[in-house]
Amino acid sequence: MRNHQLKPVLLLNTHCHIDHVLGNKFVFDQYGLKPQFNEGESYILAAVPAYAPQMGFRYEPSPLPDHFLPESGTVSFGSTELKLIFAPGHSPAHLCFYDKAVNILVGGDVLFRGSIGRTDLPGGNYDLLINNIKEKLFTLPDDCVVYPGHGPETTIGFEKEHNPFF
Repeated sequence: MRNHQLKPVLLLNTHCHIDHVLGNKFVFDQYGLKPQFNEGESYILAAVPAYAPQMGFRYEPSPLPDHFLPESGTVSFGSTELKLIFAPGHSPAHLCFYDKAVNILVGGDVLFRGSIGRTDLPGGNYDLLINNIKEKLFTLPDDCVVYPGHGPETTIGFEKEHNPFF
């Protein structure tokens, strides 16, 4: 960011598992940005300080949002508009962010290349996750590029055709 003289203007969390909120305090300290996520993730975030040490993480508590993101609608910044896609199943109030103009999805831990998000964590629900992928993500264009929270990017069309969960 320094090399390109970029300054972040939003901190969006798809969900609040530890591996997705570890940097929230750093971003707040560096840029003054508080995270934004759906309110249904609040109890997931609140649990992180209790289990982080057991997992070997030194966790600096995330600041809390000034406001929460709804289950639907858009988030805009600069010339970018992201559609909110409410897709719980991996976590209780997981959001994905779809940029129709450039046809990309920031998918968090819902859909991975050849896999899906795990559902054995608190708030997880396998059937709900599968239904949300089918009904909300698989309706996006086949050439939509999915940037998951872990691993390589994929496309909606590739996952429809090759993902063993479908």
